[in-house]
Amino acid sequence: MNEPERANIAAVLSPGTQVVCLVEARNAAQQSAVKRGAVGVVVASVSSNRQPYLVRFADGTEAELRREEIAVRKEHQRGWLESACALDERNLRDYVIYRCVVGSRAYGLANEESDTDRRGVYLPPADMQWAICGVPEQLESLETEECYWELQKFLTLALKANPNILECLYTPEVEMATPLAQEMLAMRQAFLSQIVYQTYNGYVMSQFRKIAQDLRNGGAIKWKHAMHLIRLLLSGVEIMREGTVPIRVEAHRAELLAIRNGEVSWDELDRRRLALHKEFDEAYGRTRLPGAPDYQRVNAFLLKARRSMVDKQ
Repeated sequence: MNEPERANIAAVLSPGTQVVCLVEARNAAQQSAVKRGAVGVVVASVSSNRQPYLVRFADGTEAELRREEIAVRKEHQRGWLESACALDERNLRDYVIYRCVVGSRAYGLANEESDTDRRGVYLPPADMQWAICGVPEQLESLETEECYWELQKFLTLALKANPNILECLYTPEVEMATPLAQEMLAMRQAFLSQIVYQTYNGYVMSQFRKIAQDLRNGGAIKWKHAMHLIRLLLSGVEIMREGTVPIRVEAHRAELLAIRNGEVSWDELDRRRLALHKEFDEAYGRTRLPGAPDYQRVNAFLLKARRSMVDKQ
């Protein structure tokens, strides 16, 4: 069975569901009356997918078909398109223009068990970008701890002050940068604005609410995650004050490692969080960062990058 023809056999189909016949179907008289690919409608309910479905086709022919012999029409069409659009991500990685190391190794918090988290940007040729299927917004490998965003997605996230993306722009651990990527790094200040205050604050508050709820429900604190939330607040304060994204955290290393190792109580952690929120508020009130990022400059860079890939194969 081809990939687009694989039926999702988990859900029982309800009467009225349009389906595509995946086999040459026979009617009640055992005549081959329905061709493969014909569209029909489920006309009777079943209690499980172990029972055959009664399907009626456009000419009135009815046939009993097993679940694996039919596919929901919308899923079948979507599956075909996804199969036609399948790209070898290994080939797309040939168009990576920027690769860096982030995470614990960049922060100076790594231990012998720490992974090396690589992130970056890829810029595909225009023909791929303009094709019906387009290109994926990101390429990801869980095995190698790598993730590469398509340039427009990366820039959009940076304009929204996504912490992971801003850290990619400011990490000192750069492994590869093409001239175009170097130009992007040279304009990284264009992404910093007071939106950082909203994004960082909002994320930390929502995550601490989840931690508190988990504790009320008898769960445990994920101390590594809690450490990174405190680190994010520390970073946000410095961005407001200094107009740059701090990566190395030597000045706070002892405090952060104590949190990661679970050497503080929940009450201490929450008090520290609230104190940092107050510092963040004060820094926001005095910041010299603009209210919004430099959209026009970033957009001009994206258009230049796109044009550079028009004749590339």
